[in-house]
Amino acid sequence: MSFIVNPMEAVEINTGPNPQAAVIWLHGLGADGHDFEPIVPELGLTKPVRFVFPHAPVRPVTINQGMRMRAWYDIFQFGGGPEDEAGLRASQKLVDALIREQPVGPEKIVLAGFSQGGAVALQTALRYPQRLAGVLALSCYLPLNTSVEAERSQANRDVPIFMAHGHYDDIIPLRRAEQSKQLLEKLGYKVEWKTYPMPHSVCPEEISDLSEFLLRIL
Repeated sequence: MSFIVNPMEAVEINTGPNPQAAVIWLHGLGADGHDFEPIVPELGLTKPVRFVFPHAPVRPVTINQGMRMRAWYDIFQFGGGPEDEAGLRASQKLVDALIREQPVGPEKIVLAGFSQGGAVALQTALRYPQRLAGVLALSCYLPLNTSVEAERSQANRDVPIFMAHGHYDDIIPLRRAEQSKQLLEKLGYKVEWKTYPMPHSVCPEEISDLSEFLLRIL
């Protein structure tokens, strides 16, 4: 397993030579690209895969008294409310660029993310003009949901989506994630939905389910 620090503000892990697929995994608010590195060997993938863990830009975050931290977009208030559309769309463009930089085609690329990162993964995947392998949307919600129907890509209308959430999440309530799942299903997306007895985090059972999903789609 090789570790590379990417000059484009990302950490890359290749699980073997000549990767046959890629997973671009976006961290949550205030974390960085190293946050999910330890999950790679736990997934037990059978083919060489490149994992790309980008670092979000550093920016002021309103709900944290304007403190500067790594964030994919600003959050103005807890539990919803107005969204930082400009920030979301800027991060979408960053992920678009990462997809184009990979050594495999889009059809072999999974977009994954936790919390804010999961929201950006959904934002990007549903609008990406070429077919992707799938989406992992963990402990998150669907951002800019009123624009999805008009902006979505025909190529990814049936992209496999894995959504997971904790019953005791006090950062993004389960109900908000359920509403996102229901909207996606109403639009015709195939959503594999899982919930776990956990807070705003990841648990071993979830990692096992993630592994099964990735083995199936890659």
